[in-house]
Amino acid sequence: MNTQKFLVSGIVGGIVCFFAGYLVYGMAMADFFSKNAGTATGVMKPMEEMVWWALIAGSIFNGLTLSYIYNKWTGISSLAAGAGAGFVLGVLITAGFDLTMLGTANIMNLQGTLVDIVCGGVMFAITGAAVGLMNGVGKKTTA
Repeated sequence: MNTQKFLVSGIVGGIVCFFAGYLVYGMAMADFFSKNAGTATGVMKPMEEMVWWALIAGSIFNGLTLSYIYNKWTGISSLAAGAGAGFVLGVLITAGFDLTMLGTANIMNLQGTLVDIVCGGVMFAITGAAVGLMNGVGKKTTA
């Protein structure tokens, strides 16, 4: 595995993940998720109380996770392949986490959980597209 390609595509993917998360969760779906919250109160932090370093670090780790999978095991090096694999991985990872949380906590109702699984897939598809694209930069193609 090329360590430099892993790090560069992972960090770029993490930056894209951060902004995709803002667009998906912070803007497009914010009202939906507030209406589909569970019975737990005080769970969501207002914008001024967000722990930005943790949010950024989490996004970078998401990008690095996809980069590791793509570079170590799959060889994904295109936008389309990265997006497709990212969607599948995002759905699987989000479903595993969200369904466990639905079973053990009162953070979201079932409708919110199911929609969040799709949103996770979309966010990982966008992140995966960036990682795949970056993996393909500088790659020689045969005619």
